[in-house]
Amino acid sequence: MEPSALENLCINTIRILSADAVQQANSGHPGLPMGAAAMAYVLWTRFLKYNPSNPDWFDRDRFVLSAGHGSMLIYSLLHLTGYDLPLEEIKRFRQWGSKTPGHPERGVAPGVEVTTGPLGQGFANGVGLAIAEAWLAARYNRPGHTIVDHYTYAICSDGDLMEGISHEAAGIAGHLRLSKLIYLYDQNHISLSGATGLTFTEDIAKRFDGYGWHTRVVADGNDTADVDRAIREAQADPRPSLILSHTHIGFGSPHKHDTFAAHGSPLGEDELKATKQNLGWPTMEKFYLPEEALRFFREAIGKGKQAEQKWQEQFAAYAREFPKEAEEFDMIRSGKLPENWSADLPQWKPGDKPIATRAAGGATLNALAQRIPNIVGGSADLNPSTDTALKGEGDFQPPPEEAFGDTQGKVGGGWSYAGHNLAFGVREHAMGAIVNGLAAHGGIFPFTATFLTFSDYMKPAIRLGALSDLKAVYVFTHDSIALGEDGPTHQPIEHLAALRAVPNLTVIRPADANETAEAWAFALAHDGPTLFALTRQVLPHLDRSRAKNPGVARGAYILSEAEGGAPDAILIGTGSEVSLCVKAQEMLKAKGVRARVVSMPSWNVFEAQDGAYRESVLPAGVKKRVTVEAGSSMGWRRWAGDEGIIIGIDRYGASAPGAEVLQHLGFTAENVAAAALNLTK
Repeated sequence: MEPSALENLCINTIRILSADAVQQANSGHPGLPMGAAAMAYVLWTRFLKYNPSNPDWFDRDRFVLSAGHGSMLIYSLLHLTGYDLPLEEIKRFRQWGSKTPGHPERGVAPGVEVTTGPLGQGFANGVGLAIAEAWLAARYNRPGHTIVDHYTYAICSDGDLMEGISHEAAGIAGHLRLSKLIYLYDQNHISLSGATGLTFTEDIAKRFDGYGWHTRVVADGNDTADVDRAIREAQADPRPSLILSHTHIGFGSPHKHDTFAAHGSPLGEDELKATKQNLGWPTMEKFYLPEEALRFFREAIGKGKQAEQKWQEQFAAYAREFPKEAEEFDMIRSGKLPENWSADLPQWKPGDKPIATRAAGGATLNALAQRIPNIVGGSADLNPSTDTALKGEGDFQPPPEEAFGDTQGKVGGGWSYAGHNLAFGVREHAMGAIVNGLAAHGGIFPFTATFLTFSDYMKPAIRLGALSDLKAVYVFTHDSIALGEDGPTHQPIEHLAALRAVPNLTVIRPADANETAEAWAFALAHDGPTLFALTRQVLPHLDRSRAKNPGVARGAYILSEAEGGAPDAILIGTGSEVSLCVKAQEMLKAKGVRARVVSMPSWNVFEAQDGAYRESVLPAGVKKRVTVEAGSSMGWRRWAGDEGIIIGIDRYGASAPGAEVLQHLGFTAENVAAAALNLTK
């Protein structure tokens, strides 16, 4: 078969396989896979570096389908190129338990790097993937030994570029000059409900030029030679690149080509047959794969094995010359922690000067960074307030112009891509998704930081981080009305309840400096995302001399047992309110009421403990309970029980000194004690 004929057959194989799967599911988005098939074919067969036999090969290129609604595009490519994604899974597209869910999910189908679907998330994830590559290259590459050298490619859509997160992420990517970030923009001018001209008429190329990106227009997205040239030009440019490829949604469909009818619905059996006839398909049989096309695509298996073998040989040579660096590189890419990584965790004693948990978090983070080489992260322009600057670890910034393009990064002496501090600017949404990309890449323990009330801006990214089971730490400070004078716009109320509702997200609100240090230790040992809620105001260091199983690792524990017998009541607090419970315990003791104080830094960690432990902390027989948290009361009934009293806040705060706001809204030891007395009368 002539090369041009084989190429056309391969591209149509992607189109027809995608359309067949959507039709069989009677659900899905056939338009994008059909329209973007040609540029995806060029990328996957001529440029993308991957090994279908080992999807986790560390120096592979990363591919992101930011337009995740077109998921059959990536599933078709994964099957055709030889990943462990059998045709039976393609036939079960969007069905219960299949490896081909409606939008790509990390960890379900091999070769899916990040979970995409909510538009713009994948765009920002890709920026994180590219930052990870740049950081690792700067830290580990040496003259004559380039062991980190890969690209991040993405296919994005009109919808991706409408979403605000793409603006945030594109701005920081352009500033950082992430030259190995190349996005193919499927510019078909059609969205779900109509032509993009209804709402989206800006000059995208000028917008990205302004961000500091290289831009290139491909007038016909089916012109594979021009797509090829555009990608090569992008690889040669020292900036991130956006290739604006003019495509036709639903290409090949006689009646739905270039219409929104092809976006989010199956073609229909009659239109599918007409499409096959229009494209010169040899059969109406569903899921037919031409042998010539399959044979060509499967060449990726041998090429991938050769590419990885070549890299293994390069790494072996690197290890001989730089054994210490190679050992560290092996450790970080395996996700392991170094020996004695927690040996220098700070500790505080009762009576030491009170400090805010944000300050304790900063001290702990800096201590950990001295022993863990791959902690990288930053804040949304709030380092002085969140205490998350890594002191002496440098800023992740683009290298000097004269050094740009040199892949032999020097640690501490040349490349500033080796810095550990990421300055995200005031871009919370992109920050969350970028850090998700860092975590998905592997080799880095990333973190973010901002105020708790701004978790609203990050919520979609946090949710996807939890869905993807990514090992990222989301640090939130200024966690309650106690932040004071900034007022209700900055005082979180409903945020903890909303975040605790996110499945697979560990939320920790530590009660003092020691619990904060333990929270960081928990997060780094935990295989999943963790979120901290930390105070602006200073807190005393709790006396745990009478505590049972103290620490964050069990989620809740008896901080101070009732004296003189079984407890009459249990006081349960989180964060800054635990110290109120301790004071209230003393007041109740003077009234002859035996109270147990329970610190509950993490609901979901406590929920994961065995029943016997939970009963030992919160015995079912003790129904007189008072829960105390300066946030929404939602969800607390579970711990307070039917007879308990919940001290929370279900209104907005106020602008005043923090101590006054707390007092006016009932967060005092006297109020806690009074509630317990009412229960025990």
